[in-house]
Amino acid sequence: MASTATASSTGPRYAPPDPTLPKPWKGLVDGKTGYLYFWNPVTNVTQYERPTSGDSVPKPTFTPLSSSVQVQQSSEGCHGYNPSKENDRDEKDSEAISSQNARSGPVHSHNKPNVTSSSVIGGPSAKGQGTVAGGSNLSGDAYRRQHEITVTGDEVPLPFSSFESTGLPSEILREVHNAGFSAPTPIQAQSWPIALQGRDIVAIAKTGSGKTLGYLIPGFMHIKRCRKDPQMGPTVLVLSPTRELATQIQDEAHKFGNSSRISCTCLYGGAPKGPQLREVEKGIDIVVATPGRLNDILEMRKISLQQVSYLVLDEADRMLDMGFEPQIRKIVKEVPTRRQTLMYTATWPKEVRKIAADLLVNPIQVNIGNIDELVANKSITQHVEVLSPMAKHKRLEQILRSQEPGSKIIIFCSTKRMCDQLARNLSRFGAAAIHGDKSQADRDYVLSQFRSGRTPVLVATDVAARGLDVKDIRVVINYDFPTGIEDYVHRIGRTGRAGATGLAFTFFGDQDSKHASDLIKILEGANQKMPAELHELASRGGGMGRPRGWAPSSGGHDGGCGGRTDSGYGGREGGRGGRGTSTFSSWHERGGGLGNGNESGDRNDFGFHGSYDKGRNRSRSRSPDRFASASGREQSPVLSFHEMMMKRDRSSAGDH
Repeated sequence: MASTATASSTGPRYAPPDPTLPKPWKGLVDGKTGYLYFWNPVTNVTQYERPTSGDSVPKPTFTPLSSSVQVQQSSEGCHGYNPSKENDRDEKDSEAISSQNARSGPVHSHNKPNVTSSSVIGGPSAKGQGTVAGGSNLSGDAYRRQHEITVTGDEVPLPFSSFESTGLPSEILREVHNAGFSAPTPIQAQSWPIALQGRDIVAIAKTGSGKTLGYLIPGFMHIKRCRKDPQMGPTVLVLSPTRELATQIQDEAHKFGNSSRISCTCLYGGAPKGPQLREVEKGIDIVVATPGRLNDILEMRKISLQQVSYLVLDEADRMLDMGFEPQIRKIVKEVPTRRQTLMYTATWPKEVRKIAADLLVNPIQVNIGNIDELVANKSITQHVEVLSPMAKHKRLEQILRSQEPGSKIIIFCSTKRMCDQLARNLSRFGAAAIHGDKSQADRDYVLSQFRSGRTPVLVATDVAARGLDVKDIRVVINYDFPTGIEDYVHRIGRTGRAGATGLAFTFFGDQDSKHASDLIKILEGANQKMPAELHELASRGGGMGRPRGWAPSSGGHDGGCGGRTDSGYGGREGGRGGRGTSTFSSWHERGGGLGNGNESGDRNDFGFHGSYDKGRNRSRSRSPDRFASASGREQSPVLSFHEMMMKRDRSSAGDH
C-alpha cells in the first residue's frame, strides 16, 4: 500500500508520524493539492476532519479531493469513476452508440464513487445510521425530517450540519463566513457530500434555497483536484436558461472562487461575442452559458468542451419550458461521457425526468420539501384582491404609497407594452422596466439600479420571475395574473428569501377565473386568507383537475407565440422510443427562436425561447387524454400559434 501511495509525485504520500493520532489512523498528504487528510486502514475510510481518540466509529467523511490510497487514480481520476467497473461502462458506451439513432443524444456520465460495498467513502448511507457530520446530536434521518429532505439512491452520505465539517479549504470557508452564512442550507448540506464523492445528482428545491452554491462549491473542489490546463478549455460547465441568471452565477463564482484563483466567464446572447471570446481565449476554469450562445460559439469552433468533467444544468425545468432541449443535447454531445453531471430544478415533471434519465448515470435524487405538491413560501404574506381592470392602477398606487420609502418592489405584468406603460406612469415612485425587448445593456443597467436601491420599483415581465436573486425585495405585486400557477409561486418567491419575510399582492379578475381553484390550494397550503369572491370565481370558473403550470395554447395575455406541440421533444434528433418531433423544437433548432433586434443573430439567447414574455403554452402533459371530453369523445387538440399560421398559409394556397 505504501508503494502505491508514493509511486507518483501526484499521488498521496504518508505524512510525518504524528504520535497524537489515535490508532489505527494515519496522516496522508495529497500529492496534487498538498492537503492533509486522514486514513483508517482498518475501515478504509478517509476524512479531512482530524479524528479524535474517542472515534471508535469514524466520523462521516467524504471522498479525498485527489487520488485515494485504495486505488492510485490515473489522469482520468478527477471524473470520480471506479476503474474496477470499467468493463460495465464500456458495455454501456457500446449500447449508447448502437442506439444513438433511436434516441435524442444518448450521453451517459461515468462517475461511480470510488467505493466498495463494505466501505463507503462519504460516511454512513441513507439509512440514517450515525449522527450528522459536524457533531450534531441529530441522526441523519432526524436532520432530514427536520429540514424536509428526502433522498433516493445507493449509499447516500449523511448531510453536513456545519461548514467546518465539510473539510473545505480555509480560503473557501473564509469567503463563506464573510458572506454572512452560519450553516449550509438544507440543499447544500445534503448535496455537498454527494457531489464531493463525484456522483451524479438530481436536486429538486424551490428557488432561493441556495442551489447555486450547492453545485459551485463542489465544482471548485473538482477543479482543485483535476487542475487541467484552462487554455485547453473549461473543466466546469454550467448551463442556465437566462442571461440574468447566468450573470448571477458568474458573480457568485467570482465572489467565492477568486481567493482560490478559479477563473469564470459567462457566455450569453444579446451582447457582442468578441469580449466573451477573448475571455475564453485567455483560459478559463468555469464557463456559465445560456444554450443558444454556447451553441453559436461551438459552431464557430472557438471553444472546446473536451476537458469538461463537471456539468451542471441549473433551472433544468425552465430550460425545457423554454424549448432549449435540442440545444442542451447538442451541447452535451460535445462533453466527454466520463464526467460528473448535476441537475438542479424547482419542479420534477416528466420532461425533466426523461432528460435526467438520458444524461445522468445512477444519480442520487435529493428533494427539499414535497415535490408532488406546489407550495408557496410560508414566510410570504399573500393578499389576493379581486378587481376590475379599471380599478387596478388606482389600487397599485395605494399599495406603493403605503410602503416605507426606499422599499424594493417588483411589479409583474403579462405584456411588454403594459410593462413600459406602468414604468412611465410610476416614474414618480422611481420605477423602471425590464423585459425581453430591452437590450442587454439596458437590462444590466436597470438591474444594477434596482439592486443598489436607486430605482426601488422594478416593473417586469416573467423575465424576472425566476433566477433573479435580490436579497432584500420587500413586496411583489402581480398586476396581471400569470398564465400558470407555477409562475405565480415563482413570482412571489422573489421576496421572503434567505429567511426574510415578504409581502405579495395579487390582482385577480374574471379573466383569471380558470386559475382560481389552483390559487386557493396555494393559499390554503400556506395558511393565507382569501377573499370570498375568489371562491365564487372558482365555483364558476373551473380550474380543478388541471395539471400544474397549465396554460391555454392560445398564448395567454399577449396573443402568444404558441409553444411546444404535444408531439414530443427532440427537434431533428427525435425522441426516445421513436416519438415524433415537435414543430416548436425543430423550428427552434433551424432558426433559433423568434429572436429580435437585440440578439445579434443568436438563437434568441436572452433566455426566453419563443419570447417567454408572450405567454407560451407551458403545458406539462403529453397525454392524448387531455383532449378527451367528459363524455369520452376525443376532441381535436388546440393548435399552437405556429400551427395555426401554417394551417392558414396552406388554406390560402389552396384558395389561390
